[in-house]
Amino acid sequence: MTPRRVLFLCSRHRLRSPTAAAVFADWPGIEVDSAGLADDAETVLSSDQLDWAELIVVMESAHRRRLQSRHGAHLRDKRVVCLDIPDRYTYMQPELVELLLRKAGPLLR
Repeated sequence: MTPRRVLFLCSRHRLRSPTAAAVFADWPGIEVDSAGLADDAETVLSSDQLDWAELIVVMESAHRRRLQSRHGAHLRDKRVVCLDIPDRYTYMQPELVELLLRKAGPLLR
């Protein structure tokens, strides 16, 4: 069985999406990647990442809107899910990890 390809997105790819990628990196049956939607993100989202992904997970509804407006053509046949996790956590903060497990975990099982 081929692994499911999951892309996590946040604004600047410094805290939330890198944490999500780290948390789910070793989960069986999935491959993960992450990026940011801002022009100054640590890793700026590429069209190759969008083409690769089967499931796209954003942290806020604003991310979904930005993704749609900038990359709408790459989103055909893609499932985009918003976790509603605000930008108030540090990298690998236990509360952020718990939220990710609770909100994204069921999507990835």
